[in-house]
Amino acid sequence: MLRVAETREGRWTVLHVRGELDLVSSPVVRQRVHDAVAAGDRQVVLDLSEVFFCDSSGVGVLVAARRLMRSCQGRLRLVLPARGAEEGSHVNRVLAALGVRRLFEVYADAASAADDEASPLSA
Repeated sequence: MLRVAETREGRWTVLHVRGELDLVSSPVVRQRVHDAVAAGDRQVVLDLSEVFFCDSSGVGVLVAARRLMRSCQGRLRLVLPARGAEEGSHVNRVLAALGVRRLFEVYADAASAADDEASPLSA
């Protein structure tokens, strides 16, 4: 089961995603990003630190969210902790394996993702 909670960190909307990001649940994340943009939010953080599974449809939603944010001159950042239960987050490994990790600005936590002075983690 997937859960998405929304918080604010300064000027950033943070969507905390928890659970599995797959064919069944990924439309929920897509809709929440669209809702944020419709509400006028142009700086969105997807906190994926509690996502323990991500399939190709989940990756597709992340790529589509990036495209949407860029089309409205917005910014998208991901939270993908470098270390997790299995030496790195599942989403981070999937994005790297598919060669799309480099497309995203990735941070270790939501606070640094919402900090305009913080540098993204290297791929």
